[in-house]
Amino acid sequence: MSTQYTAVIWNREKKRYDRYLAGLIGLFLLAFCGLTLALQPEITAETLIIRATGTTALLLLHLTLMIGPLCRIDPAFLPLLYNRRHLGVTTFFFGLIHGVFNLIQFHSLGNVNPLVSLFTANVHYGSLSNFPFQVLGFGALVILFLMAATSHDFWLKNLGPKAWKTLHMFVYLAYGLLVMHVLLGVAQAEHSPVAIGFLGMGVVTVISLHLAAAFFGQRGQFTAAAGEDFVEVCGLADIEDKRAKVCLIGKENIAIFKYDGKLAAVSNICKHQHGPLGEGKIVDGCITCPWHGYQYLPENGCSPPPFTEKVSTYELKLVGDRIFVNPRPHPEGTRVEPVEIPRKHE
Repeated sequence: MSTQYTAVIWNREKKRYDRYLAGLIGLFLLAFCGLTLALQPEITAETLIIRATGTTALLLLHLTLMIGPLCRIDPAFLPLLYNRRHLGVTTFFFGLIHGVFNLIQFHSLGNVNPLVSLFTANVHYGSLSNFPFQVLGFGALVILFLMAATSHDFWLKNLGPKAWKTLHMFVYLAYGLLVMHVLLGVAQAEHSPVAIGFLGMGVVTVISLHLAAAFFGQRGQFTAAAGEDFVEVCGLADIEDKRAKVCLIGKENIAIFKYDGKLAAVSNICKHQHGPLGEGKIVDGCITCPWHGYQYLPENGCSPPPFTEKVSTYELKLVGDRIFVNPRPHPEGTRVEPVEIPRKHE
C-alpha cells in the first residue's frame, strides 16, 4: 500500500519482472522473425512487422488472461498478478504498433483519411465470410487503450473500484473481438490451419483455466440459505492459524480469520481491485490481500492509518469447536469484538 501516487513504484521485484518480460518478448520476436524469413524469404519488412507485433500482442493478451485463474489455482503465481498491469500495458503497445502499420500499409495510399478508409474500404458488414475483420481489431485496440490509460491507481481511486473493475472486465470483449479478427483475417487472406490451430489452443487454454479456477474457488467454501441469525460454517480445525475460511451465505461473501487465539469475520472483497481477502493471511496483525498487499484490521475491517479503506464486518460465535456466523453485515468499518478461542481448542 502507498499513501501517494507515483508513476511506477520501481521496486526490485518490478524491475526484475520487467527485465524478464523484455527478454522473453525479445527472444520470441527473434524466433518468430527468423522462422518467418526462413519460410517466406520474399516477405516485406512492413508485413513482417505487422505479423510479429500482432502475434506478440495476442500472445501477451492470452498470458494476461491466464494469470488471474492461475493464481486462484496456485498462489505461487501471485507475483505475476502483482505485476500484471505491466503486461497489459505492453500488450496495448504491441497492438498499437500492429494497428498503425496496418493503417500505413493498407489505408494510407489513397485520397481517403486512413481511419475513414478502415471502416469504408470493406462494407460487407452483413457477411460473416467477408466481414471487415480489421474493424474488429480496431475495436479491441480502443478497449485495450482505455484499460492501459486507466491502469494506474489514480484512476482506480477516482473512478471507484466498481466502475474501474467494470471497465477492465471489457478485456474479455477485447479478447473476443481479437479472436474473431484473427479467425476472419486468416480465413480471408492466409487460409493457414497452423494459425487457426494455435489460436484454438489458446482459446481452449484460457477457457479451461477459468473453469478450473471457478471449480477450485468453490472447493472448501460453505453455502447456506440466507435469513438465519447464525449459520454454522465449519470447525476450528478447518481454519489454519493466521488464515481464513471463506463462506458464501446468500449474497454475502465472508472471510473468517483465526489468529492469536481469536476469530474475526470481514467481507471477502478487497476495496482495491475486489481481490479475495480470504485467500490472504494475517501479517503484522492485519488481514493482507494476496493480490496487492492492501491491509485491514480484522476486528473492524479498517485499513491501518493513514489509509482509509474499509470493509464490512460480521458477528461470530463459537459453540464447542463449531464456528457460527451472522450473515447480516455491519456497516463498513464497524468494530466487532473478536471471539476468544478457549485454550483447550488452541
